[in-house]
Amino acid sequence: MGWLIVGVAVLLTALLGWFFFGPRRAGKVELQDGVQVVRVTVDGGYSPDLIEGVRPGVPVRMLFDRREGGECTSRVVIPGFKVNAALPAFQTTAVEFVPAAAGEYRFACGMNMVSGTIRVQGEPPVASAGDTAPATVELSAAITPTDTDVEDAERAAEIKDLTRRMLVGGVLTAPVLFAVMAAEIFHATWVPEFLMNPWVQLTLIAPVMLYAGWPIHRVGWKALVHRSAEMNSLITLGTTAAFGYSLIVTAAPQLLPEELRQVYFEAVGVIITLILLGRLLEAKAKAGTGEAIRKLIGLQPRTARVVRDGAESEVPVEEVVVGDIVEIRPGEKLPVDGEVVGGASTVDESMVTGESIPVSKRVGDTVIGATINTTGSLRYTATRVGADTMLAQIIKLVREAQGSKAPIQRLADTVSSWFVPVVIVIAIWTAVAWLLVGPPPAFIFALVAAVSVLIIACPCALGLATPLSITVSTGKAAAHGILIRSAEALETAHKLDAIIFDKTGTVTRGIPALTDVLPVDGVAEDRLLALVAAVEKASEHPLAAAIVTDAGDRGLGLAEVVDFASVTGQGVRGSVDGQLVLVGNRRLLEAAGVDTRPLELAHDTLADQGKTPMLVAIDGRAAGVIGVADTVKESSAAAIAALHVRGIEVIMMTGDNRATAAAIAAQVGIRRVVAEVLPEHKADAVRRLQAEGKIVGMVGDGINDAPALAQADVGSAIGTGTDVAIESSDITLISGDLSGVVTAVDLSRATMRNIRQNLMFAFVYNIIGIPIAAGVLYPAFGILLSPIIAAAAMALSSLSVVGNANRLRRFAPEPIPAPDPVSIATIPVVEVGGSPVATTPINHHREEPIMGLFSKKPTVEMVIDPVCGMKIDPAKAAATRVHDGVTFYFCSLSCAETFDADPHRYGHPTAHADHH
Repeated sequence: MGWLIVGVAVLLTALLGWFFFGPRRAGKVELQDGVQVVRVTVDGGYSPDLIEGVRPGVPVRMLFDRREGGECTSRVVIPGFKVNAALPAFQTTAVEFVPAAAGEYRFACGMNMVSGTIRVQGEPPVASAGDTAPATVELSAAITPTDTDVEDAERAAEIKDLTRRMLVGGVLTAPVLFAVMAAEIFHATWVPEFLMNPWVQLTLIAPVMLYAGWPIHRVGWKALVHRSAEMNSLITLGTTAAFGYSLIVTAAPQLLPEELRQVYFEAVGVIITLILLGRLLEAKAKAGTGEAIRKLIGLQPRTARVVRDGAESEVPVEEVVVGDIVEIRPGEKLPVDGEVVGGASTVDESMVTGESIPVSKRVGDTVIGATINTTGSLRYTATRVGADTMLAQIIKLVREAQGSKAPIQRLADTVSSWFVPVVIVIAIWTAVAWLLVGPPPAFIFALVAAVSVLIIACPCALGLATPLSITVSTGKAAAHGILIRSAEALETAHKLDAIIFDKTGTVTRGIPALTDVLPVDGVAEDRLLALVAAVEKASEHPLAAAIVTDAGDRGLGLAEVVDFASVTGQGVRGSVDGQLVLVGNRRLLEAAGVDTRPLELAHDTLADQGKTPMLVAIDGRAAGVIGVADTVKESSAAAIAALHVRGIEVIMMTGDNRATAAAIAAQVGIRRVVAEVLPEHKADAVRRLQAEGKIVGMVGDGINDAPALAQADVGSAIGTGTDVAIESSDITLISGDLSGVVTAVDLSRATMRNIRQNLMFAFVYNIIGIPIAAGVLYPAFGILLSPIIAAAAMALSSLSVVGNANRLRRFAPEPIPAPDPVSIATIPVVEVGGSPVATTPINHHREEPIMGLFSKKPTVEMVIDPVCGMKIDPAKAAATRVHDGVTFYFCSLSCAETFDADPHRYGHPTAHADHH
C-alpha cells in the first residue's frame, strides 16, 4: 500500500512538472498595415501567455480582451517597453510599442501575479530605397481623467462586491463555527444539536463556498486552465478538497470508515471569509498607493478661458490649441503651458516643482499648466497643450516608472514563477508522509496538513513586495518635483558613492548676474552703475544684459548714450550726459591713457573669485570695477554638504578654466574638480570614475551633458535644462534645486529598506509557515496547524506587505541646514585631462568688505593658512602652531585642529609661516 501511495505521488509530481513547465502553445502574430498585431484574452490569466515571432524594429499592437472585473488584472505592465496601461473590465484595449532588440520580455498584471512572455526574434528590417516607411506608433503621453475615473469606479465596485460577499460568508459561517468550537474545544453540552448536523452545516456553508468564494474559485480554476497558478489556485484547491471531502462524509458516509467521518465545513467557511476580509482590507490599502497619480491628474482644470477673434470664451481644456491666448484671473489654475504676453503676477508652482515660494511672472516668462495664479492677472500664449504639457509628461514618466522593474524584483519573480507548483508538490508529499507514518486516523491528518499547506502559502506577498513600494515612492518623488524614470534608477541611487555636478546651470544659475559694484573714492555706487548700464544698454553682450537688468531692478534711470562704439576683445565706450565712459579690460583703458593701477587690487580679487571684472573709466580717470559672474545657486552649498554627510563624494566637471572652476568649487565646498573638459570628453570622465570602482551619478543640464548623463549609473537632469539632457537622464529635477538630488538619494534608501522589509515579510512568512502547516512540529510538540489559522496567517501576510509599503507615503525630505562656512573651507584639487594640477589659494573667507580694496595696499605682510589657503594678518590669526621650529597661522580653530591631525602634509613652511 505504501509503495502505491508513493508511486501515485511520483506520478502526480511528474504530471505537475509537465503541466506547469512543459511546452506551451504560442500565440500568433498578424502583420496588418506594417504593424504586428497580437490578440490576448485576459480571463483569470493571459491566453496565450507566450507570444513568439515578434520582429524587432516593427511596431507591435497588443489587443487585450479583458473578460473579467477585479483589480488583479486591471493593468498590464511591460517593463521592457515602458508600458503601464489600464485594462478596463469587459473591454478590448490596444497597447502599442516598438521592440528595439531581440530578447524575452515579460508582461504582467499590476499585482505581478499573472504574467506572460513576448519573444522578440530576428534582426530589425533594413530599409531599402523602394520600401515604404513602416507605420508609426504614437503612444498616449497622458493619462486622462476618464481613465482614472474608470479605474477608481472599478476599484470601488470591487470593494463593494467584496464587502457584500464577506458579510454573507461571515453571517452564514458564524453559527457553524460557534457550534463546532463550543462542542469540540470547550466540550459544551448546551450547543443546539441541529447545528452539529452535517446537512445543516452543508446548507449554511454551500452558499459561502459557491457565492462568497466565487471570485476566488473562478480565477483560481481559470489560472489552472491556462497552466499557470497563483494565490487563488492554492485557495481553490485547498477549500475544494476540504468541501468535497465533507460533502462525501455528509452524503455518502458509508463509503468511509467510521473514524474518517469528520466534516470540515466550518474550516471552508472561515477560510473563505478570512480571505475575503484580507482582500477587502488589501484593496482599500492599495487604493492609497496610486494616490499620487490621481492627485497629479486632478491638478489640471477642466476648462480654459481663451481669446479667439477678439472674443473671450470658456472651452474644455482638451480644445485649447497651440497659439491660443489664455486669460487667467487671480486664484485660478493655469490650464496649459505657455509664455506670458500680458500682465504680471506670482504663480504657485509647488504642485509641479516642489518649490514652496511663489514665482513672479511677467511678459516673456514661461508658465506651467496646473500651477495656481495668486495675485495679478495674466494673459499668455499656449505653447504646449494636451499630451505635450509638462503635467502630462510628468504623469507619463511616473506611470512608466511605476511599471518598470527594479533589479531586486528579479529574485521575487524567479521565486514566484516556481512558487505555486512547488507548494502543490509540497502539499502532495505532505499528504504522503502523513499517510505513511502519521497516527490514526492518518487520512484525516494527511488531509488537514495538505489543505493547511495550500492555504498558508502566499505568493501574493512576494508579488506585491516590490511593485507597491515602487508605486508609492515614485509618486512621492513626483510630489516633490523629482521625476524618476525607472525603478532601476530608483534602486541604483541608494548605492551612489560619487556624484558629478556640471558647473554651469547646475551648481551655478547659468545666467550672468551683477555681483559687485566697486567705485573708487569720490564716485557714488549708483552713479557708477547708471553710467555703465547706459553704455552697456547699447551692447549685445550677455554680460551687458546682466548689468542693465540690475540697474533696472535698482530703479536707476538710464540716460541716452551717444558715440557708442564696441572695441572687439576690449570693451565698449560711449558718452553719457557729456561724460566719456569706458567699460572693459586693461587694454581698453590703457589705450585711452587711463592709469589702471588704482583698480588692480579689486580686479585681481574678483578674478580670483572666478568673476569677470570690468574696469570703468570716466573722462579719462579710473572710476571703479564692475564684477559679473554666473552666481552659485542658493541651494548648492547646502546640498553638497548634505551629500558629503551621506558619505557621497562630490566632483564638479566643467569646460571652464581651472581658476574659475576652483573658485566656484571653493564657494560650495567641492573638493575635487575636473576642469577644461571638452563636451565630447565628459562621458570619458564618468568612465574614469567608474573604473575606480565607484557607482557614479551625474547631474547636468546641457546638450553637451547628455552623453555623460547616459554613461553614468544614474543620470539626473535639471528640469530647467534642455530636452536632450532630460531625455538622456534617469531622474529629472523639475525645479533645478540641487536639494532634489539629496531627496532622491534619501528616497531611494528609504524605498530599498522598505522593499527589503517586504521581501523579508514574504520570504520569512512562507519559509516558517509552510513547514509548520506541513506538520514538522507535530512529532516534537504535538502541534498541527489548523487550516483556519493558516487562512488568517495568509491574509495577514499580504496585509503586512501592503501596510509596510504604505509607510512610504509618510516620507518627507529632511530639511537641509545651511552649511557652516568653516566646514566647507577647502582648496579643491583641480584635474585637467585627469591629472591633478596646483591651484591658487582662494580667499573665500574674506571678512573685510571689498569696498575697501581701492585704499592703499596693506603694508602688513599677509600669511596663508596652510589648511584652507586663506590669507590672514598674523596679528589677527585665530590660532597658531609651532612645528619643526616654524610658526603656522590659522584663520579658525577648525583649521588648526585639522593641521594638528597631520602637520606634515601641508606644503613648504615658508609659504605659510614665519621661521624662528
